[in-house]
Amino acid sequence: MKKIENISYGTLDEQVLEIFLPDTEESFPVFVYFHGGGLDHGSYRGFENLAKTLTKRGIAIVSAEYRKYPTAKYPDFIEDAALAVKWTVDNISSYGNADKIYVGGSSAGGYLSMMLCFDVKYLENAGVEYDAVAGYFHDAGQPTSHLNILREKGIDPRRIIVDETAPLFHVGLRDNYPPMHFVVSDKDIVNRYEQTMLMISTLSHFRFRNQTVSYTLMHGGHCEYVKTLDDNGENVLGLMVADFIKEKSNL
Repeated sequence: MKKIENISYGTLDEQVLEIFLPDTEESFPVFVYFHGGGLDHGSYRGFENLAKTLTKRGIAIVSAEYRKYPTAKYPDFIEDAALAVKWTVDNISSYGNADKIYVGGSSAGGYLSMMLCFDVKYLENAGVEYDAVAGYFHDAGQPTSHLNILREKGIDPRRIIVDETAPLFHVGLRDNYPPMHFVVSDKDIVNRYEQTMLMISTLSHFRFRNQTVSYTLMHGGHCEYVKTLDDNGENVLGLMVADFIKEKSNL
């Protein structure tokens, strides 16, 4: 595994990423990952175990930072996520024989990946063709308006609002979507399981489920598996991501 740090994908200090590359001269898929932290904390660093599990299976990972509260405002973090994907589409081939690009994230990062997936204007405004992303891995993200976006508006963050800031709001505005996988836990954040099931049910209502959508129900708390290792020393999240990408990339 080769790690390349401190790569700028924009002009701001927060617009930075790092790359982990597999030890191969063959073509490899790329996973663009956005960390969690409620859009107000967390870091793109510290995912070496996730990277080891992915690169061991011939998958590169791009871990990207983004602007966060309290200095950021909606939709700064979504625009940053789109720019990170743009950088990857334009530049990752300079680091090896990169092939298909997948996008995903955990918790707040899952909200970002869903917004890129369902509200197409963000990728379009960044200059990325929608079809440039081969698939999405949405891990425990909030499909309604994010709690901290509600807080920014002075709204009780426990409320369930589906407006233009919510991934759910945009479902059905396209005729098709790339493959996507959802992960949620049975003891997740209050209402996160139910909201995730509503997202999947809504996709099914538009007849996308059988074609494009799968999900995994984990046991335990919110995103406990993100940095957990199994008995073989493999990152649990990484194994799920690798299985999804390998299936969709025919590896």
